[in-house]
Amino acid sequence: MDTEIPRPSLLRRLAAIVYDTFLVLPLIMASVALATGLRVLAFGTDGDSIVTLPPHLVQALAAFTVIAFYTVFWRLRGQTLGMQAWRIQLQGRDGSAVTVVQSVVRCIGATVSLALLGAGYWWCLFDRNKRCWHDYLSRTDVVLLPKKEKN
Repeated sequence: MDTEIPRPSLLRRLAAIVYDTFLVLPLIMASVALATGLRVLAFGTDGDSIVTLPPHLVQALAAFTVIAFYTVFWRLRGQTLGMQAWRIQLQGRDGSAVTVVQSVVRCIGATVSLALLGAGYWWCLFDRNKRCWHDYLSRTDVVLLPKKEKN
């Protein structure tokens, strides 16, 4: 077991996810609005009809936006804003910065973990290293950062 590395609790992980959800939802809405605007520019409108995008395109835009959000933050500092608020950091198994491939694999793995009634997340409660399924899939670790000293 990696006893020297403090791990965040499941509750702390979930709190960071909720925080990040409030940040990523407006980005998804903006990407869909941008795509809708581009569709209107490219094809115009036919009078009073409402312009919509095919559902699969909206889902693809949402998935791309979420993956891009996490990848950018994880590559820059190893933390999203929610992770910063909850003192959590993502890193490679050797302590290195997370790669783009690891970020994408982690996002897909986390989605699967959640889709299976959260089983991939619940796993960390029983795992001796306190890792979720997507931690194993992406070969990453989530660590709990120490509290900052008050001056």
